[in-house]
Amino acid sequence: MSPFMSVFAGLVGSLADLLEPLFHASATAAAIVLFTACVRLLVHPLSRASARGQKARARLNPQIAELRKKHSKNPEKLQKAVLELHAAEKVSPLSGCLPSLFQLPAFFLLYHLFSNTSIGGEANSLLGHKLFEAPLGGRWADALGDGGVFGAQGLVYLGLFAIVAAVATFNFRRTKTQMAATAAATPAGDAGQQVPGMGAIAKVMPFMSFMTLFTVAFVPLAAALYVVTSTTWSAIERAALYRDVPIGAGALATAG
Repeated sequence: MSPFMSVFAGLVGSLADLLEPLFHASATAAAIVLFTACVRLLVHPLSRASARGQKARARLNPQIAELRKKHSKNPEKLQKAVLELHAAEKVSPLSGCLPSLFQLPAFFLLYHLFSNTSIGGEANSLLGHKLFEAPLGGRWADALGDGGVFGAQGLVYLGLFAIVAAVATFNFRRTKTQMAATAAATPAGDAGQQVPGMGAIAKVMPFMSFMTLFTVAFVPLAAALYVVTSTTWSAIERAALYRDVPIGAGALATAG
């Protein structure tokens, strides 16, 4: 892992050198944002495939409604029939998780890079790089201990929290609107039951974006930058890819 981490540290350092004329002392932070954008571009084909899968699940709604009527008194047969229909149509109810899963390695790389005091047997010089006054290797607790909430470092985190809260609120309102539209177009008792358990997940999903606030508060600032950039990208991407798709069969596609 150490040799690979050294290569990754070199990549971040090279990006920072390229951006230094524009961003000066915050060049490494800008490099992390650029790195995150590159990761999201690589994952974008999976996001598009996930959107196509959700549209396919939406097209199966009439057939699922018929199965529900046929197996109304036998939940086990209904579940089996629905899963068989998805398999026959080559539609995965969990395909919306793939974009998030493929981003995890990049997040953990940044987390470990800015958590270790040494890389390849040498001192990790990246830890001292900053976003304005906040070290990229520091955490919110460190900022609170050095100036408090409204200190120079604390203000950096307040800015990140504000962005995350704005994105989470946008996701929450959009998801609730789509769920309401789905409920209005679905017969009573049918909403959210295309896949057993998906209705409960769909109810919780609007609040998941707010959990990002805790992630930003407890991980190194460099990893927090990745999370904030990625969630903001996701909100914009989903607004475009899922603008015509109701929440329901593909509730999980809102994650990520």
